[in-house]
Amino acid sequence: MRRGTGGGKRPYLDRMIRFGVAGWDYDDWWGPVYPADRKGKRSFDPLAYLARYFDTIEINSTFYRPPARTSAVSWARRVAESPAFRFTAKLWQRFTHERDRAWTVPEVDDVRRGLAPLLEAGRLGCLLVQFPWSFKRDDASREWLGDLVGAFREFPLAVEVRHSSWNVPEFYASLHAFGVAAVNIDQPVFGHSITPGSEVTSPVGYVRLHGRNYENWFRENAESHERYDYLYTKDELGDWLDRIHQVARQAQDTYVIANNHYRGQAPTNALMLKKMAGHEVTVPLDLQTAFGEALGSVGLE
Repeated sequence: MRRGTGGGKRPYLDRMIRFGVAGWDYDDWWGPVYPADRKGKRSFDPLAYLARYFDTIEINSTFYRPPARTSAVSWARRVAESPAFRFTAKLWQRFTHERDRAWTVPEVDDVRRGLAPLLEAGRLGCLLVQFPWSFKRDDASREWLGDLVGAFREFPLAVEVRHSSWNVPEFYASLHAFGVAAVNIDQPVFGHSITPGSEVTSPVGYVRLHGRNYENWFRENAESHERYDYLYTKDELGDWLDRIHQVARQAQDTYVIANNHYRGQAPTNALMLKKMAGHEVTVPLDLQTAFGEALGSVGLE
């Protein structure tokens, strides 16, 4: 039984809350996250290394192309020593960001084949369908989303939308009807950005923290690392911890993903949240050196 920061029993926390990060293949993580002297050495596996500290990782590479089956087999093998570990995987951007033409059955099959080994191994917590801010709620978008849910119905699905037009009861009711998880996000909030929530519409609960880099979030030509360059404070994470507990009360399996990845800020904040939630936490030595002050604010000395 896990305990929250207040020390009182929370019966729903016998359900799994997994804290983790989005991706693991970042060159700027050598030093602050991974031992710099192990870079380039085949004996060091960043994925297996992170699986010592986290219960989940969100696979980013599947957003850019469908994975090869051999890759999925390798991912499952490399976390074999962590029985509770589950991946989530981002759906190929062809289905979420390239909506100027209809997707095809062969494209669906490519994704299915690539992710099947993770699903068969019991290592895939869910498939993340992440839409951009430009995906606004109208008849065409509802139809597009409905078709996607049907195409990938064999996977546990989670849907992330970023535009406030989706924040209506009818949307969450439709997700519930199809057993699809709603993703609760933290992002820089502008006029029509969806605001933080604690929605649960399936047995899977999902929270994603993107950071609050207002200056670069919508800046034209901003690099990815610039948009996600943000370190949450203990107080900012505390607000989200309350929402995470609200999600965990209703979901069977909750995924909390830090996506503010630049220079190791995501693993720092994920471990801070894990500690604040009352979990046992071990901190990689390099991360302690790089972010000792932030980690120390929650008692991770």
